[in-house]
Amino acid sequence: MRIERIEDAADARLVDYRDLTDVGLRRLLEPAGGLYIAESAKVIARAVAAGHRPRSLLVQERWLDDAASLAGDAPVYVVPAAVAEQLTGYAVHRGALAAMHRPPAPDAAGILREARTVVVLEDLVDHTNVGAIFRAAAGLGADAVLVGERCADPLYRRSVRVSMGTVFQVPWTRLPSWPQASPLLRDAGFHLAALALRDDAVALDAFATARPERVALALGAEGDGLSRAALAAADSVVTIPMAGDVDSLNVAAAASVALWALQHPPADHP
Repeated sequence: MRIERIEDAADARLVDYRDLTDVGLRRLLEPAGGLYIAESAKVIARAVAAGHRPRSLLVQERWLDDAASLAGDAPVYVVPAAVAEQLTGYAVHRGALAAMHRPPAPDAAGILREARTVVVLEDLVDHTNVGAIFRAAAGLGADAVLVGERCADPLYRRSVRVSMGTVFQVPWTRLPSWPQASPLLRDAGFHLAALALRDDAVALDAFATARPERVALALGAEGDGLSRAALAAADSVVTIPMAGDVDSLNVAAAASVALWALQHPPADHP
């Protein structure tokens, strides 16, 4: 274990952790550099257990014993709380950050081969929603998550944290655009169900009662919803019946409701 104490936020060794609150910067730096940031000893432990390798750890002194065992051969940078906040742009309350090497993205066809229920995320830009959907996928029995080309990064720090580390548990990869994605799902035997508001949509409970053997549940961004291309590719359009003059749920809540229904179909539908 290599422990290095640093007192200056401008130290070049800390470049991976600089300006973590600047989403635009991190989108450019992390995927291009093959890195992502994991936050808290619990999340770092889940990443390491999934086979991901840390490039370095950043900890405060009182968290050193909890986090250092996770570093392997990577250096552990120990900094005062004020330096951590100056460096990252926020108060690091969870004690540890790790710059992790980003593993190669798995092949979508390989993920689909053994799956029965998958979630497809199209153009979700909110990292909180992406993380919450991964947590729902893990807890409610989805076999995989496929994210569109413009979807927020599941390995962005906030997505990882909100997911409680389940982004390391649920298999996921990027999906190509719909002209390529649609035949990929169809060839794997999946019925694409688009969750959307439309007059001809099937109610979720009715769809769940007679659910196909393999279902890919597609969800779109808040506000705009799924694109025309996604709806055109869908085998069914499914909606969650609402009450109280509410037309829809937050996308993460909708994913949770839909996944629960697909895993617990009603015995009979009137």
